[in-house]
Amino acid sequence: MVEAMEISKGFKKTEVGIIPADWEVKTLGDVGEVKMCRRVFNHETQSEGTIPFYKIGTFGKEADAYISEKHYNNYRQRFSFPKKGDILISAAGTIGRTLIYDGKPAYFQDSNIVWIDNKENLISNNFLYHVFQVVKYNTEGGTIQRLYNNILRSTKFICPPTKAEQTAIAEALNDTDALITELEKLIAKKKAIKQGAMQELLKPKEGWEVKKLGEICQILKGKGLSKSQLDEYGNSDCLLYGELFTTYKEVIAEVVSRTNSKEGLDSKYGDILFPGSTTTIGIDLAKASSILIGNVKLGGDIIILRKKDYEYNSEFAAYFLNIIKRNEIAQNAKGVTIYHLHGKDLVDIEIFFPSIEIQTRIAQILSDMDKEIESLEKKLDKYKMLKQGMMQNLLTGKIRLI
Repeated sequence: MVEAMEISKGFKKTEVGIIPADWEVKTLGDVGEVKMCRRVFNHETQSEGTIPFYKIGTFGKEADAYISEKHYNNYRQRFSFPKKGDILISAAGTIGRTLIYDGKPAYFQDSNIVWIDNKENLISNNFLYHVFQVVKYNTEGGTIQRLYNNILRSTKFICPPTKAEQTAIAEALNDTDALITELEKLIAKKKAIKQGAMQELLKPKEGWEVKKLGEICQILKGKGLSKSQLDEYGNSDCLLYGELFTTYKEVIAEVVSRTNSKEGLDSKYGDILFPGSTTTIGIDLAKASSILIGNVKLGGDIIILRKKDYEYNSEFAAYFLNIIKRNEIAQNAKGVTIYHLHGKDLVDIEIFFPSIEIQTRIAQILSDMDKEIESLEKKLDKYKMLKQGMMQNLLTGKIRLI
């Protein structure tokens, strides 16, 4: 016999799990009626204007279509229209994305972008906004998934009994959202500053020496190794070509993967690595990384540029190739469903070199910028994890704020 799970004092068992005794299970239909704007046809839109028309593809982004003020005023007065503070929901595309309507003049694509008319306002819209981040929908449809009105209305959530507690939860989560947003803005600003610095610092100047990669580098290729051969307790550091897309930037000072395999070509300090193929687009292959570690086993489909006799800073070279020569390298990528880049495609690529001292200084400046951005991105990840934990505890009543 299976013993019944003990329910702590102050909690109760419901169809959605164990919740505080004074909380209720509600449906979104209890909040209000699902509404949408009147349908707007293509011939009623224009490419420029003052009233943005948001389609499912531009929901939460920049609008690429507009409607006239005449249509806007007419439809807003005669048909359903969201109030400031209403939560807009994507019913197609990426299901369940939400925005709080700011009340500014705008129009929204019928049936694809909907809202719940919270007339009675018994439940805080700010609280509902966070509920929408965690509710589970049962979507219907074939290849194109859709959030039908009946699914929205029947979707269950749990709710504190008072507006005061709803507001306290929403404010705590809003504060965390604000921290995340500010950090995202700071990261975007730092990346823009770095982009400008790279363009200026790496732009060839008078007196810089010109060298072809084939003159200064031996061009090699990695060997073997696959994901199935990775082992976190392996004896050797290793690097797979796919990690050049997902894990590493211009400078590789440490590697994340290990293997017990004997396959792979051992790296040397200062090797410059390129991925050799991709299923996306050719420009993605124009991605150089300077590895500052020796004896890392380099897997197949990695192009390796190894120094000959000419002395240069490999970090500078990687930044230069990625910024100044990106399009030129991409033009050498060939393929249809799979794009390939070969070592011979890089032989005639020219790099402009200042003195080794200036190369090192430029590389250090850019590397320091990368480290600052990476540190901020790690901090952002922590904030997002913190918010997930807060949502899990606050929206289920495990932690009460009042």
